[in-house]
This record gives sequence, structure tokens and C-alpha cells, in this order.
Amino acid sequence: MQGKKYLGLVAIAILMACNSSNKSTETKDSTAVSKSDTTKAVALTFNDQKLQAIYTNYIKLKDQLVATNYNDAKPAANELAISLKGFEGCENAAAIAHKIADAKDIKAQRAAFNDLNVEVIPVFKHAALTSGTIYLQHCPMANNGDGGDWLASEKNIRNPYYGNEMMECGRVAEEIKAK
Repeated sequence: MQGKKYLGLVAIAILMACNSSNKSTETKDSTAVSKSDTTKAVALTFNDQKLQAIYTNYIKLKDQLVATNYNDAKPAANELAISLKGFEGCENAAAIAHKIADAKDIKAQRAAFNDLNVEVIPVFKHAALTSGTIYLQHCPMANNGDGGDWLASEKNIRNPYYGNEMMECGRVAEEIKAK
């Protein structure tokens, strides 16, 4: 009996931790899962065209992880790796993107995506963004409760660490705006 109470409390805590303050009013169906963030990325512009390409390819990869598209995430990760190789200081991020492309399953892709974000997020925090806003988002449940961050072009939470299992788990932690 005591175990059932504990499980109930854990379930409530998980639901509360992943309760996003950015509730969407759109209908949740299969089209919502495949909704792309890429179209919003067009509104973002950077002084550096290499950064523009990296961000566009990053969003393509993130969208494939959100949609739990293991096979489509592979070429997206390769494209990101190529664009990262051309940017000084992003060699490690390029290697991680290759690791995502070579991963054996979606779980391994998502774990490597966390490592990628550790490398890539600081680049965009200090990038010369000329228009638009990048949303740094955070899921407290990702990575076995250690949390995980990612970048998005919209406030609406679309969790790349869980996809349709916990699509709205997360919050906007920071907004990176054009200066």
C-alpha cells in the first residue's frame, strides 16, 4: 500500500515538473508532432552566413528529434557537421554531430544531442543576431533528471529529448535577441 502512494506522488511530481507555462491551444495530433520550427528560422538573421547555415541545420536536426525520426535525423546531423566544420572553434561540435549521424538508435541520438548543445549554445549566445529571437529552452527531466537545453525559433515547447512522449516538457529559460 505504501508503494502505491509513493508511485502516485512520483507520477504527480513528474507531471508538475513537465507542465509547461507555454501551453498550446492547438489540437494535439500527428501533424503537431511533425510541425517544423524551420520555417520560423528564416526570420532569424546573423551577421555571419556560416552561423546562419549552422543554425538552420541545427533546427533541422532538432525537428527530426522532436518528431522521433531516427532515420531523418542522420542526414540532418551530417549537414550540421559539415556546416560546423567550416566554423572555427566548432570542431568538437562537428564530431558530436557525426556521432548523432552514426548513432544506432534515437536514444543514442538524443544523448549526443545533449552533448552537442553544450558546445553549440554558447556560440549562439554570443553570436551577432541581426533580427529575430532564439529561445533557449530547458527540460528538467532530460538526461535522467539532469536536465537538457536546446535552441528554438519559437516560444512553443517541442521537446527533442522526448518527442511525443512528453512534447511540452520544458520551459523557455532565456531569450537571445537581436541587438
